[in-house]
Amino acid sequence: MNRSYLARLQDGAATTPPVTRDTRHELAVELLRGSGIEIGALHMPVALPAGAHVRYVDRMTVPELRAHYPELEDQDLAPVDVVDDGETLSTIEPESVDFIVANHFLEHCEDPIGTIDTHLGKLRPGGVLFYAVPDKRYTFDFRRPRTPLSHLIADHQDGGQGSRREHYLEWARLVYPEDDGAPDAQTARAHAAELEATSYSIHFHVWTQADLLELMLDCHERLGSFDIEAVRRVGLENIVILRKDGDLIIPESRALATRFLNHSLGRLGRRTRPHDGPNAGEVASNPSRADR
Repeated sequence: MNRSYLARLQDGAATTPPVTRDTRHELAVELLRGSGIEIGALHMPVALPAGAHVRYVDRMTVPELRAHYPELEDQDLAPVDVVDDGETLSTIEPESVDFIVANHFLEHCEDPIGTIDTHLGKLRPGGVLFYAVPDKRYTFDFRRPRTPLSHLIADHQDGGQGSRREHYLEWARLVYPEDDGAPDAQTARAHAAELEATSYSIHFHVWTQADLLELMLDCHERLGSFDIEAVRRVGLENIVILRKDGDLIIPESRALATRFLNHSLGRLGRRTRPHDGPNAGEVASNPSRADR
C-alpha cells in the first residue's frame, strides 16, 4: 500500500483531534529508565531520555521491512537488533528488560491478553510497558465494529485461531477507499483468503479509548501483577502505560548502591578497628564495659 492509498482508506473517518504536544516523548522521558526493547519501531522510534538504552525488535530484517512496506521507502527505519515475534519474544529472557515499547502493535496481535501477559513476564520488577494504540474512529478501521472484551477472552483461550478467518474477512469487507465503494461478497472473500494465505499483518482487533481501558482493567484483574501508570488520548491514538509490581533497580543504580555500601562499611571498619563486636566503638570509649 502506498501513501496515497492509505490516505484514501481514511476518507470518511472522524476528524483526528488536534495534537499540540509530543506526549509520547514526554511520557518516555518521565517513565522510561534503564535498558529495554522497542517492538516494531519502523520509522517512528520513541525518543528516549538520556541514559536509557534500547534494542529494536521486529519480525523482519530492515531489507525485508522495506519490501513489505513500500510506502515507507522515503523514511529512515530504526535498525533491527533482534528478529523475533513481538507477541512471544522467545529470544528475550524472563525479567531481563526494564521497559518494552510497542506502539501501534497491540491491534496487530491475535491474542492481546496473552501478549500483555508475555510482555509483563519479560520485565524486571518495576518495569514499564508503553503501548500506543490507534483509536478506530480516526483510522481506516472506522467502519469496523468495536472488538468486545468477550471476543478478546475467547481469542486468549485459543490463541486467536478460531476467529482468524473472520478477522480477515471483516477487514476485506470494511476497509476500502470511500470512492471505490464496498467490495462485493465474492471479491471480499477472495481478498481475505489472499491476506490469510500470506499472513498479512492486519488490525485483528479495533478499539476506542473506553474499549482499551476495559481490556487493561480485565488484564489487571486476570494477571494481577501491574498498575496502570498513565492513560492519554493524543490525536488518533490512545497511550496506556503499565508498571509491573515491584521496585525498579536499574544496573547503574544497583552498582552505585553497592559502591556506597562498601564505602560506608569501610568507614565503619576504620572507626571500630581497635575492638571486634557490635559494641566495639562504645567499648573503646568506655573501657569499664569490657569486662562486664
